[in-house]
Amino acid sequence: MAETILHVKNLHTTFFSHHKKIEAIRGVDLDVYDGDFLAVVGESGSGKSVTMKSVMGLLPKNAECTADELVFDGKDLLKMSEKERRQMCGGQIAMIFQDPMTSLDPLQTIGFHLREVLKRHRGLRGKEADAEAIRVLAQVGIPSPEQRLNEYPHEFSGGMRQRVLIAMALSCQPKLLIADEPTTALDVTIQAQILELLHRLRDELGMSVVLITHDLGVVANLCNRVAVMYGGLIMEQGEVDDIYYRPQHPYTRALLGAVPNPKGHREGRLVAIPGSAPSLANPPAGCPFSPRCDFAHEACSQAMPEFIAYGGERRARCTLTGAELDAKEAAANAEAGKTSTEVKELA
Repeated sequence: MAETILHVKNLHTTFFSHHKKIEAIRGVDLDVYDGDFLAVVGESGSGKSVTMKSVMGLLPKNAECTADELVFDGKDLLKMSEKERRQMCGGQIAMIFQDPMTSLDPLQTIGFHLREVLKRHRGLRGKEADAEAIRVLAQVGIPSPEQRLNEYPHEFSGGMRQRVLIAMALSCQPKLLIADEPTTALDVTIQAQILELLHRLRDELGMSVVLITHDLGVVANLCNRVAVMYGGLIMEQGEVDDIYYRPQHPYTRALLGAVPNPKGHREGRLVAIPGSAPSLANPPAGCPFSPRCDFAHEACSQAMPEFIAYGGERRARCTLTGAELDAKEAAANAEAGKTSTEVKELA
C-alpha cells in the first residue's frame, strides 16, 4: 500500500452562533495516500468542505476543531504554531476554492496574484518569480502566458480563471491539492477540461488530490477512491469500482439512483431522495440518514451504527450488511412489480 500522506482520526468541528451549537463534523476518520485521487462526495451541507477546511486551519473564529490525530507527511498539525501551520497549509497543502471570480482580486493582475504566492511560499521575486509564473500558467494550459500575466481577472473566462487558481496552487509545489467543487458554474465541456487537467497534473507531478463534489457522475473515470459523507459523517468509503458497482450503504445507493446516464439507456427512472438533510444544530442520536432511508428499522434511530468492514479500505456505516440490503431491495422491487402488474390489469 502507498504511504499515507494525510491521516485524520476522530475529527470534530463545531460552530457556535447565537447561542446555538452546530456540530458540522462529528467524528471523521480519513486517510489520503501518496498519489491518491480521492473524491469526497455528498449533498450540500454534508460536511465535505468543512472537513478539508478543518485540516487546512481555514475555519472562522466561531469554530472549534478537535481531533485525536491530524498528521500530514509525518508532521503533527495539532502541535504546530499558527504560523507554522499556515506555512504548511498553503505551501505543501494547497486548496482550490469553488468560485474563481471571488477568489481573485478584480483590481490586481494575474501576475500580481502569482507573484504574491511565489514570494510568500517560495521566496521568489523579480524576474525569477515572473519566469515561474509564466511556466505554471503554461502548465495549466493558458495560451500566451507572458501576455496574460498583465491582464485582469475580468479578461478571463470562468474556465480560464479556474486554471489561474490551479496555477496559483501548483506554484507552491504542493504534495496535496484539495479541489473544492472546482467545476461549479462552468459549462459541461469546460468542467470536463478542468477535471482532466487535474488528473493529468496528478500524474505528471506525483501529488495527491482530494476532489470535493456533490456529483458522483464526475468522479467515475477520474478518482481511484471515494468517501461518501452525510450529516457530518463518512457513511461509506472504498475503491471507486466498489462504490459504483457494489454500494453497501442505502445513502450511496440513493445517490447513484439519482445520477443520469449520459447514454440514455438506464433501467427505470431517476429517483429523488425524499426529505431533507438533518439539522446539525440538533443531530439525531442514530443514523442521520434513517428518516429518509427505505430500509430503516427501529435500531437505526436509537444509536449510531458502527462501520461494517468489507476488506481493505472498504467499509460502510449501516446496521444492515450489503447482502441484507440486496435482499430487501429485491423484495421491494418484486412487490413494486407485482403492484404495477395489478394496476395494469385493472386498467
